[in-house]
Amino acid sequence: MSFSLREPAVPTSLRPGMDIDDFSYDLPEERIAQFPVTPRHAARLLVDRGPGRDPSHRHVADLAELLEPGDLLVVNDTRVIPARLALRRATGAAVEVLLLEERAGRVWEALVRPSRRLRPGEVLRALDRDVDTACAAPLEVQLQTSLGEGRWELAFAGDVAVQTLLDVWGEVPLPPYINEPLADPERYQTIFARRPGSVAAPTAGLHLSPLVLAALGDRGVHLATVELVVGLGTFRPITVSRLEDHVMHQERYAIPAPTIDALSAARAEGRPVVAVGTTVVRTLESWAASGQSAGSTGLFIRRPYRFSVVDRLLTNFHVPRSSLLVMIDALVGPRWRELYQVALSEDYRFLSFGDAMLLDRNNDLR
Repeated sequence: MSFSLREPAVPTSLRPGMDIDDFSYDLPEERIAQFPVTPRHAARLLVDRGPGRDPSHRHVADLAELLEPGDLLVVNDTRVIPARLALRRATGAAVEVLLLEERAGRVWEALVRPSRRLRPGEVLRALDRDVDTACAAPLEVQLQTSLGEGRWELAFAGDVAVQTLLDVWGEVPLPPYINEPLADPERYQTIFARRPGSVAAPTAGLHLSPLVLAALGDRGVHLATVELVVGLGTFRPITVSRLEDHVMHQERYAIPAPTIDALSAARAEGRPVVAVGTTVVRTLESWAASGQSAGSTGLFIRRPYRFSVVDRLLTNFHVPRSSLLVMIDALVGPRWRELYQVALSEDYRFLSFGDAMLLDRNNDLR
């Protein structure tokens, strides 16, 4: 996989609007990490403190040294479910189902491929796999409503718990640019993953290890958790030219009361809030905008955007032309391109299993 480079025809800061071509860069296939490093905290960390200062090259293991006592580090503790199902039609034709979000009861929204010939009411069954079928409950889903763009509402048949069925028949859905299977599926879970629900990992959190968390505690850095159930809103590609025409898919979030208290105290005392990953940014900024500690968010963060909560961000390097890269631009401005070029020239690893950045919010952006 290689993404084409298209420099903006006019400097972004001078344009009346922004389009997706402003977020293209050349990503050679060999720079896409195919497996996570061991141990987790061995990932490299590009640290940027803003314009006028050269970025420094560290490792995630150094994170405690890069934060200050009293800083509030916020992580997403969602857990990835085995959301990819290999099913078949009554004709025997293979169909892949990627669960996106639980709707109600046993009804889910899912991406179903190929989708063109499918019809409401059709029943899909699990393909034969290397499971003990004598002990495993059968898996059947019925298609209910087409939502367009390959998305369907579907219902699980029977009365066996859906999570039980997924544990037997499902697979953890690694990103499509990962070509190598994981020897240990737990490496696609954070060490603080809690309630199952997401279809992709909050990948910045994959770098944090017990050693790093212990060092942060010794440093006096506070840790808080939120939950954003990662779904289509996070990884859906931008398919329109103008950013203002892109509609984010809704994703559920929840912020527990202790985290609300910690955030309120940090804001009152002027202590920095450090988000681990873009999903945490969306969660915290959605809370600030709505006043709701739980709900669904379709917040699309792009310039000009005034951050209300997040001061610093630990994040991976993102896919070109993605909403995640647009968010980085809202945080640091067009400087992201310079930082990505530094990372490419210094052999950093990119995307979900790649290395990371620690970024300060640029308060001078308009």
